[in-house]
Amino acid sequence: MDSLSDTLKKLKITAVDRTEDSLEGCLDCLLQALAQNNAETSEKIQASGILQLFASLLTPQSSCKAKVANIIAEVAKNDEGRSAVDQAGGAQIVIDHLRSLCSLTDPANEKLLTVFCGMLMNYSNENDSLQAQLINMGVIPTLVKLLGIHCQNAALTEMCLVAFGNLAELESSKEQFASTNIAEELVKLFKKQIEHDKREMIFEVLAPLAENDAIKLQLVEAGLVECLLEIVQQKVDSDKEDDITELKTGSDLMVLLLLGDESMQKLFEGGKGSVFQRVLSWIPSNNHQLQLAGALAIANFARNDGNCIHMVDNGIVEKLMDLLDRHVEDGNVTVQHAALSALRNLAIPVINKAKMLSAGVTEAVLKFLKSEMPPVQFKLLGTLRMLIDAQAEAAEQLGKNVKLVERLVEWCEAKDHAGVMGESNRLLSALIRHSKSKDVIKTIVQSGGIKHLVTMATSEHVIMQNEALVALALIAALELGTAEKDLESAKLVQILHRLLADERSAPEIKYNSMVLICALMGSESLHKEVQDLAFLDVVSKLRSHENKSVAQQASLTEQRLTVES
Repeated sequence: MDSLSDTLKKLKITAVDRTEDSLEGCLDCLLQALAQNNAETSEKIQASGILQLFASLLTPQSSCKAKVANIIAEVAKNDEGRSAVDQAGGAQIVIDHLRSLCSLTDPANEKLLTVFCGMLMNYSNENDSLQAQLINMGVIPTLVKLLGIHCQNAALTEMCLVAFGNLAELESSKEQFASTNIAEELVKLFKKQIEHDKREMIFEVLAPLAENDAIKLQLVEAGLVECLLEIVQQKVDSDKEDDITELKTGSDLMVLLLLGDESMQKLFEGGKGSVFQRVLSWIPSNNHQLQLAGALAIANFARNDGNCIHMVDNGIVEKLMDLLDRHVEDGNVTVQHAALSALRNLAIPVINKAKMLSAGVTEAVLKFLKSEMPPVQFKLLGTLRMLIDAQAEAAEQLGKNVKLVERLVEWCEAKDHAGVMGESNRLLSALIRHSKSKDVIKTIVQSGGIKHLVTMATSEHVIMQNEALVALALIAALELGTAEKDLESAKLVQILHRLLADERSAPEIKYNSMVLICALMGSESLHKEVQDLAFLDVVSKLRSHENKSVAQQASLTEQRLTVES
C-alpha cells in the first residue's frame, strides 16, 4: 500500500482528473488508515488541503459519494477536525445532501443517508457554534422529516436521535423544534420501543426539548403522558437497575411536563383528569421516587388559585401531611423538600389558609425545625410565612413559640445560605406584622431578633426593606421600651438617616422610614440620636418629593421633629 502522503498526493490529482478506479482506491486507503489511526490520519488529511476538494466529489453523479462522506465524518470526530470540515463548507454539504436524499427510501439511498447522518452526528457533537450554524441553516425540520419517513430504519433513527440530542441542548433550537411535528414523531417512536437503551436515547432528547413550554404542550397532546404513566406502572415494583432508572426518568419527565402552564392545566382537567388522579396515587406509595414525583407534581398543579382551592377541598393536604410524617425521622430530604413546596403553594390563596391551619399544617411543618438541610429549611420557612399571611391568631401562636423564634434568629445568620437567611428575616417580620402582638415582640426581643430586622431594612430587595420597616414601626409603637437598647445597638437611627438621604431609596422606603422616626421619638435615647443627626434637613427636602404620600409624611415628620426639638 502507498504511504499516506503518497495517497493524499495521488488523491489530489485523481480528484481533478476524476479517474474513478484510482479515486476509489485512494479513498479505500484513506478509510483504512483512518480506521487504524484516526487522530494521526485525520491531522494529515486536514494539513493536505484535500478536504476543500471533497465537495466536488459529492455530486449526484459521483459513485464514490459514500466513501467521501465517510472520510469527512471520520475527520469530524474531534474539535480540530470539525473546524477543518467547517472551513471546507461542511455544514452546507451535509444539509444539502440530507435534503436531497431525505425522501428517497430505496436501500442504496438509505445507506448514503446513514453516512451523511453519521457525518452530521460527529460534526454537531459538543460544538455550540457549529450546532448554531446548522440550526440557522434549517437542519432541524429536515431531520424531523427524515425521522418520520425512515422510522423503520434503526441505524438512521439512532443517528437522528443523537443529532437531536446534540442540537436540543441549544436554546436557539427549541423554537425551530416547536415548529415541527417532533413531539408526534418521538412519541410514535417511543411507543414502539421495548429495549431500555433505545427508550433511554429518546428520553435524552425529550428532556431538553420538554424545557420549552410550547413543546411541553405538544408532547402532552401527542400522548407522551400516557406512555410515562404506563412505564411507572410497569416498573414500580421492579428492583432491576434499568427499571429503577427508567422509573426515575419517566416520573421526572412527567413532572417537567407539568411546569408549563398550558400543559399543566390540560392534565389537571378541573381536578378530574385521569392523569391528575394517577399522580395523586403516587403520594401514599412506598416508592421514594414516586412519592417525590407525586409531591412535585402537586406543587406544579398548585400554581394557580383555582387548582389550589380544589385540591385543598378534596383532601390533598392530609395526603401531604401523611407523607411528611413518614419522613420526619431520618427521612428522605428530597421528599421533605417536595412535600413542603406543595404545601407552600397550596397556602397561597387566602381561602386556603384557615383550612390548612385547622388541618394542623403548622404542627406538621414544625416537626422539621431541627432539620440541618438548607433546602428543607427554606421551604419550611416559606410555608409558614404563607400560612400566617393575614392570619393574626396563627401569627401570634407561632410568634410566641420560643423554639421557633430562636431557630429563626439562628438562621438569620446563615450567611452561606442566602435563601434561608432571607426567608428567616421575612418570617420574623411577618410574625410581628400579622400578629401585632406585644407578646410576639417580647419573644423576638428576648431571642435577639431585633438586630436582624434592622439589618433587613438595608436589604437590596425593596419588598424586604419595606417588611422590615413596617415590623420595626410596630415594635416602636407597641413595645419601644423593651426593644430600645437593641434598636440603639443595631444603629437603627443612623440607618434611617441613610435611607432618607439616599436618592435611590424607593418612595415607600422613605415613607415608612419617616413613620418609624416619628414612632422612635417616644424613647429619650433614640430621640437624642435623631436630634444629633440633623434629620430636619433631610426631611424638609422631601416635602417637595414627587410622590404625594412621601411629601405629606415629610410635612408631618417635620412638624413632629420641630415640636420635639
